[in-house]
Amino acid sequence: MRIAILGKPFSDTIAPFIQTLFDELQRRKADLFLVEHFHLFLKNTLNLPANIQTFSRGDKLEGVDVVLSIGGDGTLLDTVTYVGEQQIPILGINTGRLGFLATVPYDSINVALDALYKGHYTLDNRALIRVDSDQEIFGGINFGLNEFSVLKRDTSSMIVVHTYIDGEYLNSYWADGLVVATPTGSTGYSLSCGGPLVLPQTNNFVISPVCPHNLNVRPMIVSDRSVISFEVEGRSSAYLASLDSRSTAVDMNVQLAVRRENFAARLVKLHHVNFLKTLRSKLNWGLDKRNNIIT
Repeated sequence: MRIAILGKPFSDTIAPFIQTLFDELQRRKADLFLVEHFHLFLKNTLNLPANIQTFSRGDKLEGVDVVLSIGGDGTLLDTVTYVGEQQIPILGINTGRLGFLATVPYDSINVALDALYKGHYTLDNRALIRVDSDQEIFGGINFGLNEFSVLKRDTSSMIVVHTYIDGEYLNSYWADGLVVATPTGSTGYSLSCGGPLVLPQTNNFVISPVCPHNLNVRPMIVSDRSVISFEVEGRSSAYLASLDSRSTAVDMNVQLAVRRENFAARLVKLHHVNFLKTLRSKLNWGLDKRNNIIT
């Protein structure tokens, strides 16, 4: 099996588990490809197999069967940008905190690898959101898994986000910003803005205002076949555009629109992993003693 690995630095307590990962992959005679910046960290931390090859952003991962993302959900979001339209399956190993997307605990690496090699998994195709603009603003990586956000910048004053769906006027949001989330992103920034939880396989976007100055304005679910466009006003000359964990200042005159990307992110879902179970666990719904009878 040909396996590519991306990741972020981790603590000393986690190092033995990651060493186990490489030892097991070497035992299974896997062909390993390691992203350069992670390789620089690991070569001073672990004993790596001698035959590891490195790659960087933009390289085609020809023939790679699966990509391992070692870190938290943010690391997996970054991994999606490396894979892009190649749509190589991604398995997230959680060395971070929450783990909505990186669902494999670092102390269960051997179990996950065994399931991977035996084919005891399914592929969960997750919709991506794409940003189109009349100026390049995200360095050519204009897609994301979670959400696109328009936010105020460098001032306490609100911005006004005039929003259109398929060219028809929807609303002018007087707010600190506006979030357009995919179903995957509905458990992230959108949720903190009062947006609804949306199951991963629903074909929707969620539009959620950030701190709106109108109590009648509520989050809204629209079809992800729609094109959502924006015109932004404010006292500042620029606002902040954010795509997952990437942010950049954008001039008020830049034309922006979002739509569903033509390709998807393919996440490896082990057979014991269930989205509803993850919701209950990560959002601490199970802390209610009345729920103890439900598994």
